[in-house]
Amino acid sequence: MFDLGFWELCLIAVVALLVFGPEKLPGAARTAGLWIGRARRFVGSIKQDIDKELHLQEMQDAIKNNDQTGLHQFIEETKTGLSELNKPISLDPTKPTEDDKSASSETNSSHKSETS
Repeated sequence: MFDLGFWELCLIAVVALLVFGPEKLPGAARTAGLWIGRARRFVGSIKQDIDKELHLQEMQDAIKNNDQTGLHQFIEETKTGLSELNKPISLDPTKPTEDDKSASSETNSSHKSETS
């Protein structure tokens, strides 16, 4: 984060020694270290919370997109099923239905093209 070299650290140590004195300097350094550690943990926990929220939001968006796609597929399958139900039903097994007629005409036309 900060680019502190050897000479900058030496200057900070000399100033701290002059300000606090040799008796209070170890206690001040210990206190400063504790505060820096708390600040780092606090920033780390905030980063972790933000990452969790972003991941949760991405998962919710993916689920929403999946649900919409699944809903469209369900509607199309339902339409197909309903159109199958609307077709006429023939009770006479000897009389071919329209589907059978179209299937037999396709078979005949493909059979004719194979023999040609």
